[in-house]
Amino acid sequence: MRIEEDIKLDFRDVLIRPKRSTLSSRRDVDLKRFYRFKHSRYEYEGIPIMAANMDGVGTLNMAQALAQHNLFTCLIKWYNTDIDHFQTFRLHNDHYAVSTGTSAEDFRNLNTIITGIGAQFICIDVANGYSEHFGDFVEAVRKRCSTKSRRKKWQTTSVMRTLSLTKSHWTV
Repeated sequence: MRIEEDIKLDFRDVLIRPKRSTLSSRRDVDLKRFYRFKHSRYEYEGIPIMAANMDGVGTLNMAQALAQHNLFTCLIKWYNTDIDHFQTFRLHNDHYAVSTGTSAEDFRNLNTIITGIGAQFICIDVANGYSEHFGDFVEAVRKRCSTKSRRKKWQTTSVMRTLSLTKSHWTV
């Protein structure tokens, strides 16, 4: 374990100050943002708000409803094995991510869903994003999806945060 002694900030240390605006009404606010992903160069435009991949939240019905407003849903990982049910929803690829854990079984399920539906994004759901196991899993997913990236523009993404792992020198 490494003990860090430098100053750390938390939410009490953050001050959000309003600034002047040229907008005359809240109705004029555009929440859409444009992103170019580092590893795939895939370009995404949408509202950067994600529904979590929690039971009762990251459902296909929720993804369908939120997609109408350009919002994103990280689906619960139990959908990964039910491709027929999944395909009945005809979701737009830019507004959802299939979710996976990091076990060998999760990787097999992810391969099944990759082959079956051609999703654009993957949510790798872990409790500890700083573990070597996580880094190895992301590397395996990248290898698996690298052949697809030219044809289907695959992008691995983590719900929690963008992680930099010193050991491998790459960013999720």
